[in-house]
Amino acid sequence: MARVVLEGVRKIYQDRGAVHVAVHGIDLEVREGEFLVLVGPSGCGKTTTLRMVAGLERISEGTIRIGERIVNDLPAKDRDIAMVFQNYALYPHLTVRENLAFALKLRKQPAATIEARVREAAQLLNIEELLGRKPRQLSGGQRQRVALGRAIVRHPQVFLFDEPLSNLDAKFRVQMRRELAALRRRLGTTTIYVTHDQVEAMSLGDRIVVMHQGRVQQIGTPLDIYDRPANLFVAGFLGTPPMNQIRGKLVRQGGLAFQAEEGGLLLKLSEGAAPDSASEGAVVLGIRPERIRPGAGSPGFDGVVEFVEPLGHESVVTVGSAGTSITLRVEANATPSVGDPLSCAIEPGGLHWFDAATGLRLTAA
Repeated sequence: MARVVLEGVRKIYQDRGAVHVAVHGIDLEVREGEFLVLVGPSGCGKTTTLRMVAGLERISEGTIRIGERIVNDLPAKDRDIAMVFQNYALYPHLTVRENLAFALKLRKQPAATIEARVREAAQLLNIEELLGRKPRQLSGGQRQRVALGRAIVRHPQVFLFDEPLSNLDAKFRVQMRRELAALRRRLGTTTIYVTHDQVEAMSLGDRIVVMHQGRVQQIGTPLDIYDRPANLFVAGFLGTPPMNQIRGKLVRQGGLAFQAEEGGLLLKLSEGAAPDSASEGAVVLGIRPERIRPGAGSPGFDGVVEFVEPLGHESVVTVGSAGTSITLRVEANATPSVGDPLSCAIEPGGLHWFDAATGLRLTAA
């Protein structure tokens, strides 16, 4: 195991005089034995960051340390890392056993050591019966296990995963997610994992790093980030369905209230439930769908059901209230119909406030 530290790491691409900054000065520490997930939409810089740690992309500025070594100019093969890619990258003409052993043979490891490590990885991943097969004889999930095994046999200081489950169907992704979680508990190796899938990030990471447009937006445990998003991007990116975001202002109408910018939605608030400062008084109110429940309450609103999306165990319901659409989740046996009137209450602690000008989180007074 090793600690990985990035200090002011930037990646700049230049093409015919045009300059594109893919990663803007990342500062990040991955602790020994930690499973850290880089998550964000396509083009946010997460894979570029991983490839710079791996030595597959040269950094433009900054410093990368693995353990006690600065590895800026160290070739990938000398960094003591193992990487698992999205496309498996197995040698089609070699058997599973030969694929697992390949990197060890290149390093001229003793035959007994190679055989022991191959057997160890095969047992760990439950692929012992596949050792004599070629990749074309394997399913997608089996190929991904072999790719994992090829990384495991090297006993690296750091594992790097670049969207390893993207090519699997939904059922196998859930299964492999569980297997990866169990595997990392058994191995305890420092791991950096890249994904665009928020469920993978939330379920696998000790901490997650949310990225957008080459910049780190927030770092923290999955629940900390979910419960206290640092800005509007993070609030909207994590969560399915996403957080309701309603632009408006705080007003005094028989007490403190929030008034939506479009339409006539007015939410009465208790004193201390709203922030005491915001740029020009404009704020964005965030409410997660699961913090809204059918029924009367304060703060709350009345509306009409506009859309219903049944999901089996629950339904996602969109309610129109005075020109504002708000999404909530309800139990399947309590699902209303389109056109039904519906009163809704927001649970205590369900209000999130953001500055409308900067997008940054505001603290309630």
